[in-house]
Amino acid sequence: MQEKNKPFPLGKLPADYLACLLTRFSARDPRVILGPKVGEDAAVLDMGDRYLVAKSDPITFASDAIGWYAVHVNANDVACAGATPRWFLATVLLPQERADGTMVDDIFAQITQACDEVGATLVGGHTEITFGLDRPILVGVMLGEVAPERLVTTGGARSGDAVLLTSRVAVEATAIIAREKRDELSAFHGLSVGELDRYSNFLYDPGISVVRAAKVATDSASIHAMHDPTEGGLATGLWELATAAGVGLEIEAEAVPVYPETRALCDVFGLDPWGVIGSGSLLLTLDGTDAGRVCDALAEAGVEAAVIGQVVSPERGVTLRREGQRAIPLPTFDRDEIARLFD
Repeated sequence: MQEKNKPFPLGKLPADYLACLLTRFSARDPRVILGPKVGEDAAVLDMGDRYLVAKSDPITFASDAIGWYAVHVNANDVACAGATPRWFLATVLLPQERADGTMVDDIFAQITQACDEVGATLVGGHTEITFGLDRPILVGVMLGEVAPERLVTTGGARSGDAVLLTSRVAVEATAIIAREKRDELSAFHGLSVGELDRYSNFLYDPGISVVRAAKVATDSASIHAMHDPTEGGLATGLWELATAAGVGLEIEAEAVPVYPETRALCDVFGLDPWGVIGSGSLLLTLDGTDAGRVCDALAEAGVEAAVIGQVVSPERGVTLRREGQRAIPLPTFDRDEIARLFD
């Protein structure tokens, strides 16, 4: 448990502290189907024949694409509930003495483009010039809807399920590292302009959106759980899934794919790909007999997918197995590895 007067590290609040904090709140409205809980991606409210799914997330990295980025990361979490993103709100905080019409026009053009890509509409928010900022910060809210029988939660994983991962780990981190450390990577590590452009473009190709992957998966089979690994990377995402569902996990290290570009950038800065921010991947659990069909459907849609482990009983813990070795506890990260770039 976090010491009361000890500063928190960059990133998410520690999971145990957050879990304790959230016990102070109870849902007094019976229409709250899913409220705040460690590991869950969004809130769910009963609106009659449909559920309203609500998500809020800020963007503090990748400031040159902040508007586009904010729409997609919020849409991802709505999609992880099996829902369709519909309505977006943006709180745009702009740096004093730097904000001008060019900056604002660019941010809102990005929001419009990204909303078009996910099928959502900008419906409101707030803008202001804010004291003490050195870059724009955008806090997004995405609202979506889903039929009650199609709702998926992180906490729905069942013992015996297969654990499936789409794309490869740390797509988001690859883009952020290349964008935030471009000059250093060029001057001191010999990366070419072409390489840096390609790594930076990971934001769009393979891309950080999982909206399409989530829809293909839920249209193909009964998905028990979905989760979007973001801060803290795949390892944290797996721990959050296990915590939300009250289950254990057995993960096969060699089954988890990593782009060579991602590994190269992480190696330069001594980062672990399992612990860096990971939008672009989607974790799913489902009956093992359905895994092949879902992987085939995703492949047909151009989405890479692999079975990386299985859900087990909680007393077996959350473990990682490497070929020829005994299983060990899955590593944990007190903060996202990418924060080390800014120490």
